[in-house]
Amino acid sequence: MSHSETSLNSSNYHLAVDKILRILKSGGFWFETFEHDEVRTSEEAAKMRPEYKLEQGAKALIVKAYLADSEEKFLMLIMPADLKLDSKKACEVLGAKKIRFVTEDEVSQITNGVRVGGVPPFGNLFCIKVVADPKLFDNEKIVFNAGDRCFSIAMKSEDYKAIVTPQIASIT
Repeated sequence: MSHSETSLNSSNYHLAVDKILRILKSGGFWFETFEHDEVRTSEEAAKMRPEYKLEQGAKALIVKAYLADSEEKFLMLIMPADLKLDSKKACEVLGAKKIRFVTEDEVSQITNGVRVGGVPPFGNLFCIKVVADPKLFDNEKIVFNAGDRCFSIAMKSEDYKAIVTPQIASIT
């Protein structure tokens, strides 16, 4: 349903859901919301949103990058859900010696309690840099879990780019 038709109570979900909805509503952006059974993977989520293809899913991965100067940094990498991260490309883009996926505990700490499988592609909500693969923007609309494993949002990919202002780089 479009946001003008929705009567959902977002307080039933993680605070991130409400934050994203407020950003979209206040900016007058088009979006659709989906309440569904709990999902953990992009493939499970795609089954809950049959009007959208897997490649329209915006998969959000949080990684820890080990940079050349012994600095360690958390980053969010976004890509179409049907693609896999290319760690070598990501290291080059990030200027990192290596990267690793964060643990479930780290995800919870970084996102104030969002569980793996529910992480939205809005790293700006958690003060972490976002890098998005350009293939994501081949889709006019993207869809993603919005901070909860039972709640998804679809929006225009160009609006996402304008709101989040990710670094665009090939990471798949």
